[in-house]
Amino acid sequence: MSLVIKIRGIKRDFPLGQEIVKVLKGIDLDIEVGEYVALMGPSGSGKSTLMNLLGCLDTPTAGTYELNGHDVSNMSDDELAEIRNKEIGFVFQTFNLLPRTTALENVALPMVYAGASKAERKVRAEEVLKDVGLADRMDHKPNQLSGGQRQRVAVGRALVNKPSIILADEPTGNLDSKTSLEIMGLFDAIHAAGNTVILVTHEEEVAEHAHRVIRLRDGMVESDVKNKVLS
Repeated sequence: MSLVIKIRGIKRDFPLGQEIVKVLKGIDLDIEVGEYVALMGPSGSGKSTLMNLLGCLDTPTAGTYELNGHDVSNMSDDELAEIRNKEIGFVFQTFNLLPRTTALENVALPMVYAGASKAERKVRAEEVLKDVGLADRMDHKPNQLSGGQRQRVAVGRALVNKPSIILADEPTGNLDSKTSLEIMGLFDAIHAAGNTVILVTHEEEVAEHAHRVIRLRDGMVESDVKNKVLS
């Protein structure tokens, strides 16, 4: 068993005036390389906070987080930024694309931070855009693309540095049901290619695509079950 994520006793507190709000209350979690996991829970359950910790956008108040064997719980902001760029591909509900740049340039952006040459960036970004079904849209800007196409660009950008984890936050939240199905089909294909995928969602039909569903409630893991996978 090869673990990509190992979390022990993770707590996250936030000061609110004179009070301390305990959002995560001691979470243990193992995720293996190549798993397809959905993270669910009602508003206030702590799933967004946990996702920010998994994505190295935040650090825990207590506990340890090992990502590919590296303890990231006490890293500096600069170290976390480097880990994020190398190890984690993010997909957001709102796409988060740069409006004045082409699909190709948006996808290549993480490679700029990784120090790849212009030639390398172009080759890899083209390859990824073909993989996500946008070979004919490389020179289009976001305002020339549909919502589903924009999310495909965002998925391509997440994949470009060949990260350890794809972390998707409500990836179909801004899409109609037909486009949502297409995007979930894309995530299924990404997982089938050997990637570790973690989805944060409140939609049961999205979670059905995952092979394992972890539900949070009141800052704790309420349940962690294997899914009957859609055929």
